[in-house]
Amino acid sequence: MKVLAVGDIVGNPGYEIIKDYLAGIKKELGIDLCIANGENAAASGNGITRAIAHGLFDNGVDVITMGNHVWNKRDIFRLFSDGESIIRPANYPAGTPGSGHVIVGINGKKAAVINVMGRVYLDDLDCPFRAVDEEIKIVSKITNIIIVDFHAEATSEKLAMGWYLDGKVSAVYGTHTHVQTADERILPKGTAYITDIGMTGPYDSILGVKKEIIIDRFITHMPQKFEVAEGSAQFNGVVIDIDETTGKANSIHRVILNNKNF
Repeated sequence: MKVLAVGDIVGNPGYEIIKDYLAGIKKELGIDLCIANGENAAASGNGITRAIAHGLFDNGVDVITMGNHVWNKRDIFRLFSDGESIIRPANYPAGTPGSGHVIVGINGKKAAVINVMGRVYLDDLDCPFRAVDEEIKIVSKITNIIIVDFHAEATSEKLAMGWYLDGKVSAVYGTHTHVQTADERILPKGTAYITDIGMTGPYDSILGVKKEIIIDRFITHMPQKFEVAEGSAQFNGVVIDIDETTGKANSIHRVILNNKNF
């Protein structure tokens, strides 16, 4: 099974890339399952709306994962209640709306996607390591193809999660920092790993935000309203090839596209 994990979609530029190019990218790469982080996919760059979520699904995304901006748009509650394939970090407290995992059928096979969030420099949620263990207990009864989106800030916390889950899941990839790392590898027990898969959104930006705003904030230390940058765009992600019998990863490769090579 070939899985495409798409880096954090940011604002209209990221959404337009999905709408215009995802179908072609999936066809060219022979993708069976597409997962995208959509916590910044709303036009404002924070949260997600029903219209954007449905647009992502209509244009080839099979599962949407979220992160620390999951509650920024009220539409998320309707998306959860409608039973859409959109999940939030599993380590939110018990009783929180939504689910931390989803199981999807792909070409006669089932695959599970789990979303958890780190605690270093982010909200002090329940332990992501214990939370992901509980999710694995549930989904492993149905499938051994398990993909984890670890939405976290610190590279050390992401690496710790990768090593912790080696051999327990098919893949662990990081989201949130919007900068793709070059450390993709297959861990010794067969789990694909990369610290961060990057961002799908404005190319000439700072993490998707207008450059001038971020630079001025660093220089003046004054609060600034973030605005999604415009202009050229990029597509970041990874392709993971998973053995459907063993659930172990055969390979992981980065995908880096921008307006020059779409």
